Formats: sequence, C-alpha cells, structure tokens
Amino acid sequence: MASLHQAIAEVRPTRLDFYEHWLRSDGLRHGGIGLAPMVAVVGFLRTEGDAYERIMSRAGECAADWVVDGLSGLERRVVLALPRPLRLRAALRIGRGLVKRTYPRSRAIVTVRRGTARIDVRRSLFCDVRELGDAPLCRFYAAAFARLLERFSLPAAADIAACRATGGDRCTLSIQVRDDHAADGPPAV
Repeated sequence: MASLHQAIAEVRPTRLDFYEHWLRSDGLRHGGIGLAPMVAVVGFLRTEGDAYERIMSRAGECAADWVVDGLSGLERRVVLALPRPLRLRAALRIGRGLVKRTYPRSRAIVTVRRGTARIDVRRSLFCDVRELGDAPLCRFYAAAFARLLERFSLPAAADIAACRATGGDRCTLSIQVRDDHAADGPPAV
C-alpha cells in the first residue's frame, strides 16, 4: 500500500487527498491497512482512466525497489555474483516473495525456459473484478518483475499474456530477459 500511495503522489498528486481517506499514514507506517480499504483504493483507481496504468506501473516499480533495498547488502551482492541463469532464478524467487507480500492470498508460480519467464499470479488482488473489462489490470506485477530483474542487471520486458479481469482463467506474465552482454557489467543495485 505504501508503494501505491507513493505512485498516486507522483502521478496524480491532486487526487492524493481523496485516496488518503483509505491510505491513512498511521496505517501505512504500521502495516495496518486492511483488505477493504485496499480494495476500495484499487476500485477507485480503475475509474481514473489511463492514470490507472501509470499509477500501477509506478507502484510496482516502487515495491520492487523497496524489496531490493530491504535485502541485506550481502544478499544483493550474492545474487549479483551468480551466473546469469541462476541470478534470473534468484531474482524471480524474490519476485515471488513480493507477490506474497502484496496480498498474502496471492501466489506466483514461476517457470523459466530459454531466458523467458512465465509467471502465473493466482488470486491477484488487482484483477478481482465483478465485471470483465477490456484492459488487463496486472500492470503492478508486470512493472514489479521488470524492475526487480533490472535491479539485478537482467534487463527484461514484461508483457501481460492473460488477465482474470479480461476473462482469463488466471493472470499470466511473460517476461523476456534481453541477452545484453552489458547486463553482465556493473551492478545496478
């Protein structure tokens, strides 16, 4: 929720007062914001038009940055020192933890084949809708995984392959890790 608050402040600062009714600062500090306020904020954000996607992308990036920054320096250095295939798996494992921390009932099932990661997000809070829509709502997770990989010198493009909010049976991300030799250079952490 803190990453969502930060994203709203950056993308739609004039609407922050409205959202702070649910995103109270005392709840953000102590992790005391419940499911109902979170669902309310996400629901209202969907009515913000194209700002929804920008806010959710930015929130995913903030969440990924905060997760990586919260790792010990030793853990970050160990992951960065791993060979590229193992570094990818380690970064995706950290991403699975991010999904779980975002909403405890969510799960991320990760498979990797030839540099492409497929992530099935089960019970995504963002994609739990009453009526199906035209646009996928998984932008938070796509941005979060792309940023996580970037932070571990694995530049990637994340696409939403399927979304429950548009009629898919689950939310699926397809992440193509670019084979940049420059990615093996100095760490981005």
